[in-house]
Amino acid sequence: MRAVALAALLLATTSAAHADTLIDNVRGATIGANGQVEQFTGLLFDDRGVIKRVIRVGDKKPKPRKEYQYHLDGQGRVMLPGMIDAHVHVMDIGFAALSLDLSDTTSLADALNRIARFSAEHPDRPWIIGRGWNQEMWKLGRFPTAAELDAITGGRPVWLQRVDGHAGWANSAALKAAGVTSATKDPAGGSIDRAPDGSPRGVLVDAAMELVDAKVPVPRPEDRDLALANAQQILFKRGITAVADMGTGIEDWQAYRRAGDANKLYVRIMAYARGPEQMVLIGGPGPSPWLYQDRLRLNGVKLYVDGALGSRGAWLKAPYADAPGTRGLPQLNQTQLGNLMSRAAMDNFQVAIHAIGDEANATVIGAITDLSETYKGDRRWRIEHAQILDPKDIARFAGSGAIASMQPVHQTSDRVMAEARLGADRLAGAYAWKSLKAAGVRLAFGSDAPVEVADPWAGLAAAISRQGPDGQPSGGWQPQERVSAAEALAAYTADAAYAGFADGKFGRLAPGLRADFVLVDTDPLAANPAQVMATKVLETWIGGGKVWSAEKGVETGTTSKR
Repeated sequence: MRAVALAALLLATTSAAHADTLIDNVRGATIGANGQVEQFTGLLFDDRGVIKRVIRVGDKKPKPRKEYQYHLDGQGRVMLPGMIDAHVHVMDIGFAALSLDLSDTTSLADALNRIARFSAEHPDRPWIIGRGWNQEMWKLGRFPTAAELDAITGGRPVWLQRVDGHAGWANSAALKAAGVTSATKDPAGGSIDRAPDGSPRGVLVDAAMELVDAKVPVPRPEDRDLALANAQQILFKRGITAVADMGTGIEDWQAYRRAGDANKLYVRIMAYARGPEQMVLIGGPGPSPWLYQDRLRLNGVKLYVDGALGSRGAWLKAPYADAPGTRGLPQLNQTQLGNLMSRAAMDNFQVAIHAIGDEANATVIGAITDLSETYKGDRRWRIEHAQILDPKDIARFAGSGAIASMQPVHQTSDRVMAEARLGADRLAGAYAWKSLKAAGVRLAFGSDAPVEVADPWAGLAAAISRQGPDGQPSGGWQPQERVSAAEALAAYTADAAYAGFADGKFGRLAPGLRADFVLVDTDPLAANPAQVMATKVLETWIGGGKVWSAEKGVETGTTSKR
C-alpha cells in the first residue's frame, strides 16, 4: 500500500513538473521585497500561473522534462511585472470606446463637427452620449452652451461629460428631460452654469450632473458585458494586467461576475464601491474574498470630498486666481467625511477618497488622523489624486500613513490650466510626487482612464521628466518633483498592488506570486523619457497565460482557468 501511495505521489509530482513553463533569455527587472530593483534572466511558473523560480545570472538553469515541459525563448526582450493602473473607471473605459469621444478635439467648432457627424451616423440612438471635451484645450474662455448643441442635434437629448468627468454639457432637449430650468436650484456640491437672467446655459458641474444622469437610458447587461470586453482589450494592449476600479456599482460588479463565471475575466480588478450604499449592496458585511484566482475583489469604498480643478470644483484654501468669487465645490466637511469613513472602517472596508484641492486634502488628512486613533491595524487609507497640497500639509500627509494614489499624466495635461487656476505663488505643492515620496508617503500611480488614456508608459515618462509628449516645458515643470525611473516603476507595480491589498498576490515577479508580466521593446530603467513614452508592448501575460500579442492582438483563448 505504501509503495502504491509513493508511486501515486511521484506520478502527481512528475505531472505537475511537466506542466511548468520556463521563459528565459529575457532582460528582466522587477521590484524586490525591499523596494529595490532586481534583475533576472528567466521565469519558471506552474500550470496555475504561479511563479516557482526567478532565474538570475549565474543560477543553475532548470532541467527540461524534469523541471519543466514548456519552454519559450524570450529573444532578449525586456520583461517587467504587469503594469497596474491604480485608478481607473473600468466600465467607463469600455463605454467610452462605444460612444462619442471628444478628447482629441482642438476647438469648439471641431467638437461640434464631430458631434454632428456622430449624430448622423447613429440615428437610432435615443440619446447622444459622449465625453472628453475640454474648454481649456479649445481656448474658449467659457463653458460651451446648450444653444450651440441645439443647432446641430435637433430634438434628441445630448449629454457629454467633460474630460475629467466633473461637468456635463447638455442640449436643450436633455435639460428639458431633466427638468432643469431657471427655477432649479444648485444642489449641494454642484452648480449650474447660468446666463445673466438665471436660465441654464447647458453645463452642469459635479453634483448637478445627477439631474441629467438620472434621465439617461440605463445600459443593458449585454451592453455592460461588451463594454467590459472592450475595456480589457484596451488595457492589455498597454501592458496593464491589474487595475483599481474607482466607483464600482452593483451593475458593474455583476458584469465582472458574469465575465468571471464564463472565464472571460482576465484583468485583475481591485474594486472600490461607488459610495457606502453600493459598498453594502456589493460587499454586505465586509470586503469580498478574492475571486476567480485573484482576478476580482471588492476592497472598499470610494468617497468624494471635492470636484476637479478644470471645472473649478476642486476645494481650495484660497479663492481661485482666475475666479476670485469661489474656492470650489466641497462635497463633504470633515465631520461628514469622518462619519462615512467610520461606517466603512468598522466593517474593515478600505477607504479611498477623492481630494484634489489643498483644502480638500487637508480635510482628508485631518479625518484620517482622527480616525486612526479608533481604527487600528493595517488600514491603507488612500487619497486619490492629491493634486494640490499646501506644502505645510505634506508632513501631515506622511504622518497620517495615507497612500498617495496619483496620476502623473494629470500634471502634464493640467499644468497650464493649473497655473491659471492657482497663480504662480501657489504651485509649490502641486503634483508633488518627490516631496511626498521623500516624506515617506507610498505612491501608487495610475491614469484615471478614461479621463486620460490608460497608458502607463506615458505615465512613467511624465513621472521621470515632468514634461508632456511635446517635450515641454524644457527641463520639466517644477522639475524638483521628478521621481526616479525605479520609483516610478514601483508606483506602477509593487506599490500599486500594495495600495490595493494585493501585495501578496501580484505586482512583483517573485516565487509564490502570480505570473503577470509584459514583454516590451524598451527598458524604462535605462531609456530616456521619449523612449519610455514610445514603448511598444509586445506581449501581455496574466496568470501564466498570454492575453495580448502585438502580432496577433488579443488572445483570450490562450488564457487557461487559472
